[in-house]
Amino acid sequence: MKLVVTVGMPGSGKDELVAVARTMGLATLKMGDLVRDETRRRGLAVTNANVARIASEEREKHGAGVWAQRALPKLIETRMLVDGCRSDTEVTVFRHNFGDLFVLGIYASPETRHSRMANRSRSDDGGGLQEFFDRDRRELKWGIGSAFALADGMLVNEGSLDEFRRAARAMLERILRRDD
Repeated sequence: MKLVVTVGMPGSGKDELVAVARTMGLATLKMGDLVRDETRRRGLAVTNANVARIASEEREKHGAGVWAQRALPKLIETRMLVDGCRSDTEVTVFRHNFGDLFVLGIYASPETRHSRMANRSRSDDGGGLQEFFDRDRRELKWGIGSAFALADGMLVNEGSLDEFRRAARAMLERILRRDD
C-alpha cells in the first residue's frame, strides 16, 4: 500500500491537494473530518472553539496518536492520501502500520494562510487575526512542527492556485511512481 500523509498548517493548501489527489483517482481521508464528526456526534456546532476542544480533549484522554489510530480502519484502498497529520506521534502511528508511507509537507506563510482562510469562510476557521494565531499556537502545541520536520518531501504554496495544482499533481505522480 502507498500511503501519502500530508502535514501543513491551516490554510496551507491541504484541501487543494486533496482535490488534486481525487482527480488522479486516489482515495482520500481528511483527519479533520474525524474531529468534526466527533464534534457533531456530541451535539455541538462545528466551530473553531468546539473542534479545537474536542481534538484536544481526545488527545489528552487517549494520547497524541488518537486521531491517527481512529483513521486506521478507514485506510483500505491500495493507494491513499490522508490529509492533516498533526503530530510526530501520528506520523509514527502511520509508519508503524504502513511501511510504504510518504509524509508530504505543505508550506504557506502565515500572511498567505490568513488571507486564504478569511476568504474560504469555513465554519471552524474562526474569525479574526487573534483567533488565527491562537489556532496556529494550538496546532504547534499538538506537535505539528515535529510532524513537519519528518516530511519526506515539501510543497511550497505561495503562488497561484493553478501553479499549486500543477506542482501538487507533479509531486503526487513522483511519489506514486516510486511505488511502481
